[in-house]
Amino acid sequence: MSESEPGLAEVQRAHWQQTYCEHPGMYGEEPSAPAVHAAAVFATAGAREVLELGAGHGRDALYFARKGFSVSATDFSPVGLEQLREAAAAQGLAGRVTTAVHDVREPLELPDASVDAVFAHMLLCMALSTQEIHDLVSEVRRVLRPGGAFVYTVRHTGDAHYQAGTGHGDEIWEHGGFAVHFFPRDLVDALAEGWTLDEVAAFEEGGLPRQLWRVTQTVPR
Repeated sequence: MSESEPGLAEVQRAHWQQTYCEHPGMYGEEPSAPAVHAAAVFATAGAREVLELGAGHGRDALYFARKGFSVSATDFSPVGLEQLREAAAAQGLAGRVTTAVHDVREPLELPDASVDAVFAHMLLCMALSTQEIHDLVSEVRRVLRPGGAFVYTVRHTGDAHYQAGTGHGDEIWEHGGFAVHFFPRDLVDALAEGWTLDEVAAFEEGGLPRQLWRVTQTVPR
Protein backbone atom coordinates (compact mmCIF):
# COMPACT_ATOMS: atom_id res chain seq x y z
CA MET A 1 0.00 0.00 0.00
CA SER A 2 1.25 3.45 -0.87
CA GLU A 3 1.96 5.61 2.18
CA SER A 4 -0.18 8.30 0.54
CA GLU A 5 -3.25 6.00 0.64
CA PRO A 6 -3.36 4.42 4.09
CA GLY A 7 -7.00 3.33 3.64
CA LEU A 8 -6.37 1.09 0.62
CA ALA A 9 -5.83 -2.07 2.68
CA GLU A 10 -9.08 -1.57 4.59
CA VAL A 11 -10.96 -0.98 1.35
CA GLN A 12 -9.50 -4.21 0.03
CA ARG A 13 -10.47 -6.11 3.19
CA ALA A 14 -14.08 -4.97 2.77
CA HIS A 15 -14.00 -5.87 -0.91
CA TRP A 16 -12.81 -9.42 -0.17
CA GLN A 17 -15.41 -9.82 2.58
CA GLN A 18 -18.15 -8.85 0.14
CA THR A 19 -16.71 -11.08 -2.57
CA TYR A 20 -16.67 -14.16 -0.32
CA CYS A 21 -20.23 -13.42 0.84
CA GLU A 22 -21.51 -13.09 -2.71
CA HIS A 23 -19.45 -15.95 -4.16
CA PRO A 24 -19.00 -18.71 -1.54
CA GLY A 25 -16.24 -21.12 -2.51
CA MET A 26 -15.36 -18.83 -5.39
CA TYR A 27 -12.15 -20.69 -6.30
CA GLY A 28 -13.75 -24.13 -6.28
CA GLU A 29 -12.77 -27.23 -4.35
CA GLU A 30 -9.74 -28.35 -6.35
CA PRO A 31 -6.35 -27.25 -5.00
CA SER A 32 -4.23 -24.76 -6.87
CA ALA A 33 -1.28 -26.11 -8.85
CA PRO A 34 1.16 -24.28 -6.52
CA ALA A 35 -0.38 -26.05 -3.50
CA VAL A 36 0.14 -29.44 -5.13
CA HIS A 37 3.76 -28.50 -5.78
CA ALA A 38 4.20 -27.16 -2.25
CA ALA A 39 2.80 -30.30 -0.64
CA ALA A 40 5.47 -32.35 -2.42
CA VAL A 41 8.21 -29.91 -1.36
CA PHE A 42 7.02 -29.94 2.24
CA ALA A 43 6.76 -33.74 2.36
CA THR A 44 10.29 -34.12 0.97
CA ALA A 45 11.55 -31.74 3.66
CA GLY A 46 9.86 -33.84 6.36
CA ALA A 47 7.34 -31.16 7.34
CA ARG A 48 4.33 -32.15 9.41
CA GLU A 49 2.75 -28.74 9.97
CA VAL A 50 1.88 -26.09 7.39
CA LEU A 51 1.04 -22.44 7.99
CA GLU A 52 -0.99 -20.99 5.14
CA LEU A 53 -1.18 -17.21 4.87
CA GLY A 54 -4.14 -15.80 2.97
CA ALA A 55 -6.02 -19.10 2.97
CA GLY A 56 -9.33 -17.62 1.82
CA HIS A 57 -12.11 -20.20 1.79
CA GLY A 58 -9.57 -22.96 2.08
CA ARG A 59 -9.22 -25.06 -1.05
CA ASP A 60 -5.44 -25.33 -0.53
CA ALA A 61 -5.56 -25.66 3.27
CA LEU A 62 -7.99 -28.56 2.89
CA TYR A 63 -5.71 -30.17 0.31
CA PHE A 64 -2.76 -29.98 2.71
CA ALA A 65 -4.94 -31.56 5.40
CA ARG A 66 -5.98 -34.37 3.07
CA LYS A 67 -2.29 -35.00 2.39
CA GLY A 68 -1.74 -35.57 6.10
CA PHE A 69 -0.40 -32.20 7.26
CA SER A 70 -1.67 -30.30 10.28
CA VAL A 71 -2.69 -26.91 8.91
CA SER A 72 -2.91 -23.47 10.49
CA ALA A 73 -4.86 -21.28 8.07
CA THR A 74 -4.95 -17.49 8.38
CA ASP A 75 -6.76 -14.79 6.44
CA PHE A 76 -8.00 -11.27 7.07
CA SER A 77 -11.52 -12.32 5.98
CA PRO A 78 -13.62 -13.94 8.72
CA VAL A 79 -16.16 -14.88 6.05
CA GLY A 80 -13.61 -16.87 4.06
CA LEU A 81 -12.38 -18.67 7.16
CA GLU A 82 -15.93 -19.57 8.21
CA GLN A 83 -16.40 -21.20 4.80
CA LEU A 84 -13.11 -23.05 5.35
CA ARG A 85 -14.20 -24.39 8.74
CA GLU A 86 -17.54 -25.54 7.35
CA ALA A 87 -15.80 -27.37 4.50
CA ALA A 88 -13.27 -28.95 6.87
CA ALA A 89 -16.07 -30.27 9.06
CA ALA A 90 -17.97 -31.62 6.06
CA GLN A 91 -14.86 -33.45 4.83
CA GLY A 92 -13.96 -34.87 8.24
CA LEU A 93 -10.84 -32.70 8.44
CA ALA A 94 -11.74 -30.42 11.34
CA GLY A 95 -9.14 -32.09 13.55
CA ARG A 96 -6.36 -31.22 11.10
CA VAL A 97 -7.23 -27.58 10.40
CA THR A 98 -7.20 -24.55 12.68
CA THR A 99 -8.02 -21.01 11.57
CA ALA A 100 -7.18 -17.51 12.77
CA VAL A 101 -8.12 -14.07 11.48
CA HIS A 102 -4.85 -12.28 10.84
CA ASP A 103 -3.72 -9.20 8.94
CA VAL A 104 -0.26 -9.89 7.52
CA ARG A 105 0.71 -6.29 8.15
CA GLU A 106 0.92 -7.33 11.80
CA PRO A 107 3.48 -9.72 13.36
CA LEU A 108 2.62 -13.41 13.40
CA GLU A 109 1.50 -14.58 16.83
CA LEU A 110 3.86 -17.55 16.79
CA PRO A 111 7.13 -18.36 18.58
CA ASP A 112 10.46 -18.24 16.81
CA ALA A 113 11.39 -21.39 14.83
CA SER A 114 8.04 -23.03 15.54
CA VAL A 115 6.75 -23.79 12.01
CA ASP A 116 7.77 -26.52 9.55
CA ALA A 117 6.53 -24.90 6.33
CA VAL A 118 4.71 -21.81 5.07
CA PHE A 119 2.55 -21.40 1.96
CA ALA A 120 1.04 -18.23 0.46
CA HIS A 121 -0.72 -18.22 -2.91
CA MET A 122 -0.99 -14.66 -4.28
CA LEU A 123 -0.95 -13.20 -0.77
CA LEU A 124 2.30 -11.25 -1.06
CA CYS A 125 1.06 -9.48 -4.19
CA MET A 126 -2.02 -7.99 -2.57
CA ALA A 127 -2.28 -4.32 -1.51
CA LEU A 128 0.93 -4.34 0.49
CA SER A 129 3.77 -1.86 0.22
CA THR A 130 7.26 -3.07 -0.60
CA GLN A 131 8.26 -2.45 3.02
CA GLU A 132 5.27 -4.42 4.31
CA ILE A 133 6.19 -7.31 2.03
CA HIS A 134 9.76 -7.30 3.37
CA ASP A 135 8.44 -7.20 6.93
CA LEU A 136 6.12 -10.13 6.24
CA VAL A 137 8.89 -12.27 4.75
CA SER A 138 11.06 -11.44 7.76
CA GLU A 139 8.25 -12.71 10.00
CA VAL A 140 8.00 -15.90 7.95
CA ARG A 141 11.75 -16.37 8.35
CA ARG A 142 11.45 -15.82 12.10
CA VAL A 143 8.78 -18.49 12.64
CA LEU A 144 10.26 -21.12 10.31
CA ARG A 145 12.54 -23.79 11.70
CA PRO A 146 16.01 -24.26 10.13
CA GLY A 147 15.48 -26.15 6.88
CA GLY A 148 11.86 -24.96 6.72
CA ALA A 149 10.45 -24.14 3.30
CA PHE A 150 8.45 -21.11 2.18
CA VAL A 151 6.51 -21.47 -1.07
CA TYR A 152 4.74 -18.37 -2.35
CA THR A 153 3.29 -17.10 -5.61
CA VAL A 154 2.97 -13.56 -6.96
CA ARG A 155 1.76 -11.85 -10.09
CA HIS A 156 4.67 -10.15 -11.84
CA THR A 157 5.29 -7.20 -14.11
CA GLY A 158 4.76 -9.33 -17.24
CA ASP A 159 1.07 -9.71 -16.36
CA ALA A 160 -1.52 -8.14 -18.66
CA HIS A 161 -3.01 -6.11 -15.80
CA TYR A 162 0.31 -4.51 -14.87
CA GLN A 163 -0.02 -0.74 -15.33
CA ALA A 164 -3.72 -1.15 -16.16
CA GLY A 165 -6.55 0.36 -14.14
CA THR A 166 -5.90 2.68 -11.20
CA GLY A 167 -2.34 3.15 -10.03
CA HIS A 168 -1.66 3.50 -6.29
CA GLY A 169 2.13 3.81 -6.48
CA ASP A 170 4.77 1.28 -5.44
CA GLU A 171 3.81 -1.03 -8.36
CA ILE A 172 0.24 -1.43 -7.00
CA TRP A 173 -2.48 -1.34 -9.66
CA GLU A 174 -6.20 -1.80 -9.09
CA HIS A 175 -8.37 -3.48 -11.72
CA GLY A 176 -11.96 -4.63 -11.24
CA GLY A 177 -11.85 -3.68 -7.57
CA PHE A 178 -8.82 -5.86 -6.74
CA ALA A 179 -5.51 -4.13 -5.97
CA VAL A 180 -2.35 -6.06 -6.88
CA HIS A 181 1.30 -5.38 -6.14
CA PHE A 182 3.06 -6.60 -9.29
CA PHE A 183 6.52 -8.00 -8.59
CA PRO A 184 9.65 -7.15 -10.57
CA ARG A 185 12.27 -9.92 -10.43
CA ASP A 186 14.62 -7.85 -8.29
CA LEU A 187 12.03 -7.83 -5.49
CA VAL A 188 11.96 -11.65 -5.49
CA ASP A 189 15.75 -11.70 -5.23
CA ALA A 190 15.75 -9.11 -2.45
CA LEU A 191 13.23 -11.12 -0.44
CA ALA A 192 15.47 -14.18 -0.72
CA GLU A 193 18.50 -12.52 0.85
CA GLY A 194 19.64 -14.66 3.76
CA TRP A 195 17.60 -17.61 2.50
CA THR A 196 18.43 -20.41 0.08
CA LEU A 197 16.53 -19.56 -3.10
CA ASP A 198 15.59 -22.98 -4.48
CA GLU A 199 13.38 -22.05 -7.42
CA VAL A 200 11.64 -19.24 -9.26
CA ALA A 201 9.22 -20.82 -11.75
CA ALA A 202 6.94 -18.94 -14.14
CA PHE A 203 3.39 -20.20 -14.63
CA GLU A 204 -0.05 -19.07 -15.78
CA GLU A 205 -3.37 -19.26 -13.96
CA GLY A 206 -6.98 -18.26 -14.55
CA GLY A 207 -8.30 -15.62 -16.88
CA LEU A 208 -6.16 -13.49 -19.25
CA PRO A 209 -4.26 -15.74 -18.11
CA ARG A 210 -2.60 -14.23 -15.05
CA GLN A 211 1.19 -14.37 -15.17
CA LEU A 212 2.85 -15.49 -11.93
CA TRP A 213 6.03 -16.70 -10.33
CA ARG A 214 6.14 -19.61 -7.91
CA VAL A 215 8.99 -19.07 -5.49
CA THR A 216 10.49 -21.72 -3.19
CA GLN A 217 13.04 -20.65 -0.60
CA THR A 218 14.29 -22.33 2.55
CA VAL A 219 15.89 -21.29 5.81
CA PRO A 220 19.51 -22.49 5.89
CA ARG A 221 20.26 -25.13 8.50
